[in-house]
Amino acid sequence: MKHRFFFSAVSILCVLHISLAQVEGYTSESWKKQLEIESIFLKQQNLTAFKKHLKKITERPHVAGSETNVAVQQYMTEVMEKAGFEVKQYPYDLYLPSTPGSSLIEIVTPSRAILNQKEDIIPGDEYSKDPLLWKGWNAFSGSGEVTAEVVYANYGRKEDFETLKALGIDLKGKIVLARYGGNFRGYKAKFAEAYGAAGLIIYTDPKDSGYAKGLVYPEGPYYNKSTIQRGSLLTTDFTGDPLTPFEPALPLDGKKKIKRMDPSLAQLHKIPVTPIAYGEAEKILSQMNGKVVPTSWQGGLPFTYRLEGGSTLTVRLKVDQKIDFVRAANVVGMMKGSEAPEEWIILGCHFDAWGFGATDPNSGTAMLLSLSETLGKLKKEGFTPKRSILIGHWDAEEFGVIGSAEWVEQMREQLQAKGVVYMNFDGGVSGKNFGASAAPTLKKILVEASKSVKYPYTDQSLFDFWRKNSNDEPRIGNLGGGSDHIAFYMHVGVPSLSGGAGGPNLYHSNYDSFQFYEQFVDPEFKMGPMVEQMAGIMALRMANGELIPYNLTRYPKDLNLHFNTATDKIKKYNAFFEGFPQAESAIATLEKTAIELSLLLESHLEKGSFSKKELHDLNQQLIALEKSFISEKGMYFGSWYKSLYASSDPFSGYAAWILPGLEYEIALNSSERLQEWDERYSKAIHVLNNKMIQMSEQIKD
Repeated sequence: MKHRFFFSAVSILCVLHISLAQVEGYTSESWKKQLEIESIFLKQQNLTAFKKHLKKITERPHVAGSETNVAVQQYMTEVMEKAGFEVKQYPYDLYLPSTPGSSLIEIVTPSRAILNQKEDIIPGDEYSKDPLLWKGWNAFSGSGEVTAEVVYANYGRKEDFETLKALGIDLKGKIVLARYGGNFRGYKAKFAEAYGAAGLIIYTDPKDSGYAKGLVYPEGPYYNKSTIQRGSLLTTDFTGDPLTPFEPALPLDGKKKIKRMDPSLAQLHKIPVTPIAYGEAEKILSQMNGKVVPTSWQGGLPFTYRLEGGSTLTVRLKVDQKIDFVRAANVVGMMKGSEAPEEWIILGCHFDAWGFGATDPNSGTAMLLSLSETLGKLKKEGFTPKRSILIGHWDAEEFGVIGSAEWVEQMREQLQAKGVVYMNFDGGVSGKNFGASAAPTLKKILVEASKSVKYPYTDQSLFDFWRKNSNDEPRIGNLGGGSDHIAFYMHVGVPSLSGGAGGPNLYHSNYDSFQFYEQFVDPEFKMGPMVEQMAGIMALRMANGELIPYNLTRYPKDLNLHFNTATDKIKKYNAFFEGFPQAESAIATLEKTAIELSLLLESHLEKGSFSKKELHDLNQQLIALEKSFISEKGMYFGSWYKSLYASSDPFSGYAAWILPGLEYEIALNSSERLQEWDERYSKAIHVLNNKMIQMSEQIKD
């Protein structure tokens, strides 16, 4: 490919770097003031606040729509109002199941045995016997009853079902048993139904989280034989409430009426689906007697896995799950900016949980509550951020990333004009490792902020800990699906990032409690304050720069990388493919334009050449840059996904698809629309390039 080159001009930009700032958007003088503000910010931090908030909001299980979840809403509102934020609740009536309903799993032959569907009570763990804890369930299961033979489908991925078909395994009328992992659970159900299965049972294999990994709860952080992963199955071709694509699911009794889809037309599963623990799955798997599974399908239970159970092994699966309208509400606090209140720095995490939610999500919630208090103290010291800082606590994320999607749809026009950045911290303090994913323009600010934060368990900075003794930049991932950045980034084009600390945890189980967190996640409670420092420094740097501190030169660098990757994938099934000449040419042009604009912005800013009005105009143009990738036509797999740059993988749900128009063709092994995509991508890149040229010309005039 003729444009496979390293962007040496970016190195030139570093050599010509004029100001003393670590990030764009600051003069050398304003950068010194910013560092002073950050020092004061760190001194205001209450290092015990994270633990206090985490314990409070995880006192009881709080599923979306429950009274206990409303109590969490009220607590968050009180904390943020006391900290000085203007707080507003955004209610919605969502179409979802508010309870598990009833379900049953029974081995019928060769001998009857009803399987356990709830975690065991652990001696010494008072949380494990809370009466509000429910049995394992998968929201948006179909209702029905079936007694049938069993087929094991590995992770229930598309390729796993294709393998079964190639092996001659007939799924029609059978119950599929699949293990968690490899894709979003909803796609396991979607594929099982598409291949003719009559029901689906999902379990977590000990090879993936269990005794094969290490000590199990209560001795360690891995799943024990009764631990069950709950979760939603919602797999619509959009994100949000299943009856209101593109529109917010505003309250049914509100003034503004939203047209809702007929529930019978909603993209919901028909077959019954429910999860169990590996201790119960073993009772089925150990009796299977069909062909031996492919080597990679073998799990961690102590016997050889088989593809089929045969006619002598039958299982009864019954699920009766009612779906109706449920009131949910986001809680959003705003600290208005002193100079540019119409420019929004948004941080967020959902707060609804399947049980107590200590790691997922409420470690992130507790961190953001503590951050709101620290920012409030900073404001009282006289340091109000220049741009507005919003902290959003999203409801009903666990049912399909619904609360945040409805808010974005409701606030679409404002976000397109005002949304500078969205930073997501779902379960953001779930361990002692650190990782992050980000849009191109935000990768630099992530890295630079990590240099100003100390990692609490070594003598290193977070930056040095994160890059693991390498001399290179830490690895920054690409944003995929599965959390609240989706609508911000992939629907309206607000540059987004997701970051935090992770590690082994009891994901979506009844054991994910404050006691578990205190024993195994972070007994010293030092990671919460560290992530708060990282989040706060990034928010303040985004908020206080004279210009929005986007790293513009990262666009061409990342685009070049991703087009190279896509081309290599296409050549594996189309040896005659020669690349994307229009997009390649556009990227080469964009590289030069981005460097020129960055240098102009930096030099004129340092000289004090910009008036307040000019700064405002330039910032509005900076906000508009990411929108260059927003296509009204959207993706062929779902027009709600409008970003040409990034989307979640419609075949797995969690994976990141960069250049999703191309990735969809690659997933289909198709070359049919590649020329169209070359044109669409080159057009978007030219739009971005022209916006940058317009800014450069404006500065020169």
